[in-house]
Amino acid sequence: MLLKSADDKSKRLALLEDLQKSTQLDPQQKKWLRDELQRCKKGIQGERESAHYLDSYFKDGENHVLLHDLRFVIDADVAQIDHLILNRTGLVYLIETKNYSGNLIVNDRGEFTVQYDHDSFGIPSPWEQSRRHERLLAKLLQRLDITMRVDKHPDFHHVVMMHPKAIIKRPDAKLFDTSFLIKADQFPSWHGQFTEKIGASAVIKALFNVRSLDTVIEWGEKLKRQHRPADLLDLPPFMTPKIRTDVVKAFVAPLPAQAVSPATSGPEDSTAKKLICAHCGSKISYAEGKFCWNNSKRFNGLQYCREHQGMF
Repeated sequence: MLLKSADDKSKRLALLEDLQKSTQLDPQQKKWLRDELQRCKKGIQGERESAHYLDSYFKDGENHVLLHDLRFVIDADVAQIDHLILNRTGLVYLIETKNYSGNLIVNDRGEFTVQYDHDSFGIPSPWEQSRRHERLLAKLLQRLDITMRVDKHPDFHHVVMMHPKAIIKRPDAKLFDTSFLIKADQFPSWHGQFTEKIGASAVIKALFNVRSLDTVIEWGEKLKRQHRPADLLDLPPFMTPKIRTDVVKAFVAPLPAQAVSPATSGPEDSTAKKLICAHCGSKISYAEGKFCWNNSKRFNGLQYCREHQGMF
């Protein structure tokens, strides 16, 4: 049963695409925007494709609850889980989705590398990333009183899902087992093989742990309420819009006394006193300026045209 779909990230894409139109960006900011936009697009595409296969597989099931795109904040630590599956027998599947442009190479020490045509880059292990999520999720489950009848914590199992057309180079399974690493369209066969490999002791434990679907749905709802979406408009400090002083000075003209907000009183040449957009340097209306002054915390004491108010 599907309990939560992925969050809508269209605002994030719109922000990144709009910022690229700015003429105020330096080379570092331009590169960051290009990389961030590409990363977001690939991430959204990968999660959407994986969700499609998972939704199709579990849509008529009565033993699993499926949640996509969860973000938990536990004691200042963040766990961003792409897909979470709760089973009635106490099994929990943590699924990471990765969508790389190049080939994925895993060596016999469990190190991950993405290989492109003319270069290679080491990347953090998605396996270790998922294991960190497990530790945080286990803490959250305990606080929500989601416990098993046998043992306190559920049995966690990790899956890293790649694009169906991805090329994966693996080490010898005896040196480093990569059975957790699959292509998105392989999940049904992987899950079937996984359940067949469960030993007798695990089966007995699962029978003792079994709960009703209603109970598992209740657990899923508890976790859903703990979801803390990321701020889609958040940017790193070095992406803060720069004020073009040359443009501002060209338009500097004292405002009428009634047009100056008390909150912006300061030096005569302060940009905050002028009806000038602090991002693009264009003239703005008094209504636009007043709106920013009345929301000075949101706009850092500056004012912006209607178009660039959307960046905050």
